[in-house]
Parts: sequence; structure tokens; C-alpha cells
Amino acid sequence: MTNGDEDDFSLDDIMAAENEGMDEAVGHPRTAAAPNPLAKRISELEAERDAMKDQIMRALAETENVRKRANRQIEDARAYAVEKFARDLLAVSDNLSRGLDHISPETRAMLPDDVRSMIEGVELTQKELVAVMARHGVTAIDASPGSAFDPALHQAVTQIPSPYPAGAVAETFQPGWIIAGRTLRAAMVAVSAGGGGNA
Repeated sequence: MTNGDEDDFSLDDIMAAENEGMDEAVGHPRTAAAPNPLAKRISELEAERDAMKDQIMRALAETENVRKRANRQIEDARAYAVEKFARDLLAVSDNLSRGLDHISPETRAMLPDDVRSMIEGVELTQKELVAVMARHGVTAIDASPGSAFDPALHQAVTQIPSPYPAGAVAETFQPGWIIAGRTLRAAMVAVSAGGGGNA
């Protein structure tokens, strides 16, 4: 210091103050080189916000996936709720069909009118049963002779010569059924080996 004046600082005093981290010339701590605690806190909060945002987005995505899975399960439960009942009804439909198939047109023509009326009533019952099952999503599989064989829909029990192309359905032994697009019972069929034969 010079001239005994307390407000005068020498160059050495200022340099010493800078080295000690204190600007004695102005009487307060240096801020140019010191880290800013406010900026650090802001950075920490932004990182915390980003982490929470990521967690929320993941939680929302998982919630949406759970909702979609639950909706699919509800739809499946609705579609297949009657599956066991429908499977049991197939035996009734089969028995009605077999009974009707055993009556040839010639035999029917010789029957008394009341017996023919009874047979017609059985036919109507069979048709109504099929219609009711269709209303609940249970429909017959196409297994007509000449149709394409589909291992997801048809069960081949034998292979026979027929006029149909090799690999096509040649004969149907038992009708098949699907429920809501899924096979309830595969149709039991004979597969054509080709090579001719009677249609």
C-alpha cells in the first residue's frame, strides 16, 4: 500500500488476492472461476426430470400393452365361451344327419304322409340347429369332394383313387366345424390319389 491510504491497493496486493480466490480490491469473492451452484442445480433437476419422463413413458407403454392384452383376452373369452357347449352339440347334429342320410328318396316316397312329415320336421330341426350355431360363430368347414385339402381344417384318414386332382378332398366321412376362425373339429375326409374313379 502507498501513501497510507487504506483504499489504495498495489499490483502485488491484487495479484495475491486473486491467487487466494478473493478479490480484495472490491471486497467480495471471485465469481469468474468459481462453479455456479445454481447452474449445477438446474442441470441436476433437468436430469431428474428426463429420468422421470422416461419412467412415465415406459409406464404408459406398459399400461397400454396390458390394456390391449386384456381386451384380446376378453374378446377371446366371448368368442370361445360357447366352445365346449358347441362341441357337445356337434354330436346331436351328427346323429340327426346320419338318421336323415339313411332314408333314401325312394324309401321316403313309399312312407305314409305322417311319417314323411315327421322326417321333414327332423330336417327342419337339423337346419335350425346349424343356423343357431352359426349365430354363435360356429360354422361348417367346406369339405365337399373336389375342394382343396387343408391340414388345418381337414383330417385325412385314407387316400383313394378319384376323378379329383391328387391331394384334393375325395370324400367326406364327418363334417368339420370352426368357431370364430379357429378349428373346433376338423372334417374327416379321404384324400384323392388321382388316377380316375367315379365321382
